[in-house]
Amino acid sequence: MKKYIISLTALLTLFSATISAQTATVAVPKIDTGDTAWMIVATAFVLLMSIPGLALFYGGLVRRKNVLNVFMQVFVLVAVISIEWVIVGYSTSFGSNSIDFLKPFIGGFHWAFLNNINISDLSPYFISHSQIAADGSSVGTIPHIVFIMFQCMFAVITPALIIGAFAERINFKGFLIFSVLWSLFIYNPVAHWVWAADGWLFKLGALDFAGGTVVHINAGVAAIVTAIMLGKRRDYKGHAIPAHNITYVVIGAGLLWVGWFGFNAGSGLAADGLAANALMVTHIAAATAALTWALLDWFLDKRPTVVGISTGAVGGLVAITPAAGFVGIPGALIIGVLVSLVCFFMVAYVKPKLGYDDSLDAFGVHGIGGILGALLTGVLASPLIQSAYSGAAYGNFHQLWIQFLAVGATIIFSGVGTYILFKIVDKLVGLRASDKHEAIGLDETQHGETAYTNFD
Repeated sequence: MKKYIISLTALLTLFSATISAQTATVAVPKIDTGDTAWMIVATAFVLLMSIPGLALFYGGLVRRKNVLNVFMQVFVLVAVISIEWVIVGYSTSFGSNSIDFLKPFIGGFHWAFLNNINISDLSPYFISHSQIAADGSSVGTIPHIVFIMFQCMFAVITPALIIGAFAERINFKGFLIFSVLWSLFIYNPVAHWVWAADGWLFKLGALDFAGGTVVHINAGVAAIVTAIMLGKRRDYKGHAIPAHNITYVVIGAGLLWVGWFGFNAGSGLAADGLAANALMVTHIAAATAALTWALLDWFLDKRPTVVGISTGAVGGLVAITPAAGFVGIPGALIIGVLVSLVCFFMVAYVKPKLGYDDSLDAFGVHGIGGILGALLTGVLASPLIQSAYSGAAYGNFHQLWIQFLAVGATIIFSGVGTYILFKIVDKLVGLRASDKHEAIGLDETQHGETAYTNFD
């Protein structure tokens, strides 16, 4: 009898050990402190891109009588779009809609005011926007509110990019109303299309690692529409008006470059090899594009310019954005060279030829750079970076077709939507600053301040 008891005890012990071993292999989702720390830093980096990065870059390019107006436009968007984001923007961008036919196009209000989200909740997004729960997990490794804050910085900078097209001639009240409406009705839906789990472009397989379509094409198309509808600056002669402070431009471009590491490497949503690759290719594409633009300046205009190399760097950063999680070093080099060649041609030849006044080349750099980057992602996406994805260069021509569709849909939606919103706001409060205000300068007439004085 004792023998049987000992055998039974041994059997129970073995069974218990087996169950314990199996239980130990099941990973319980939890916050990863390393990933969370990196994503908090990445969020701060992306905020750095807006204030002071973009503010200095754009502010230095305008005339001294309008620099504060540009600073104010960027700063107020950081404030007002952040509030819009937590009230309704995040929910409509990344949430699901209870109305089935709307699910592919816009989120609902389940997360309005960040309702139903606790500080201990894990992010529902894992690895990257274009690879939600690709490993079968339902949550990520960072707090949900960190993901919300990270995405808030994208929502902030996108309408701020449009400023470069209508700088020096827009009424501040009209600008503010237009920007909020544009974020609500243009940015949020496109973000949902591309990055939300039930977005139609996401389900189709469109690749946009960090914002080629959602941010740059979206803003770039809105930029050219608003520039044309507002009309040219009163003293625009068909060529660039000299920048008032190139030092600001260089500092701004440098801050954008640094901040872009958070923009792109942060979009992997983890501190891992994918983030490291995004960091590397972002830097190499920017460096290649900056050098290419400088050489074009040198060869065609006999001297390399500081504004030129700064613009080239930004163009490289724009174009690598959708591809950062999908291409390696060869792809980054190709993207860097091509974006400077194409954007230089747009800025130096197409814009003067067509005569539109895209003040700071928001369309010529962000719009065109975003389009090129999104399409090249469909060509150069490498299975060596993420095995699930490949482009036309690796035999997957279907991915290039999907990229064309995503680009075309974004262009049409942003272009038509921007046109409608412009007409509405212009009818309500007016968007074009008066000739008198434009002549005096928007710093003094819109804000009652001047950036520089003659006093000691």
